[in-house]
Amino acid sequence: MKQHIVMVEPEIPQNTGNIARTCAITGAKLHLVRPLGFSIDEKSLKRAGLDYWDKIEIEEHNSLNEFLQKYKPEENNMFFATTKGKTKYTDIDYSKMEEVFVLYGKETKGLPEDLLQKYLDKKTIRIPMLPTLRSLNLSNSVAIITYEILRQHNFEDLQGISTYFDDKN
Repeated sequence: MKQHIVMVEPEIPQNTGNIARTCAITGAKLHLVRPLGFSIDEKSLKRAGLDYWDKIEIEEHNSLNEFLQKYKPEENNMFFATTKGKTKYTDIDYSKMEEVFVLYGKETKGLPEDLLQKYLDKKTIRIPMLPTLRSLNLSNSVAIITYEILRQHNFEDLQGISTYFDDKN
């Protein structure tokens, strides 16, 4: 199973660094859609991702339109994470999908409204939360949804039991 985490115009380098680390430890591919609110070489971005940058597969796209032309939503298992989503992220059956794309919007605005309207009924997903606050931190949202998809695939290819203490003896 291949999971694609697509960051559309991310603005905060620490969030993207944390998301890159999540990609590294889960084997997900990271897509960065420009414009970015930071340089990919920024110290804070690399610090947040620690020493994982050489362990992730990253694909950069010049625009959201370019990404959508290459990976067409109608031809792929593609979901748009948004607080406005019609479906809870846990209500999707990812277990039979060999490849899954999840798009996340920029921290201050989310995904473009016209895109959400186009796919509102079939491809938007949300994390349930109290209605009184705006949303979770972006890197937390990515981790929550990423691990639900992995859970439905029985965490294939991931280590099930730590061998840390066994290695110490």
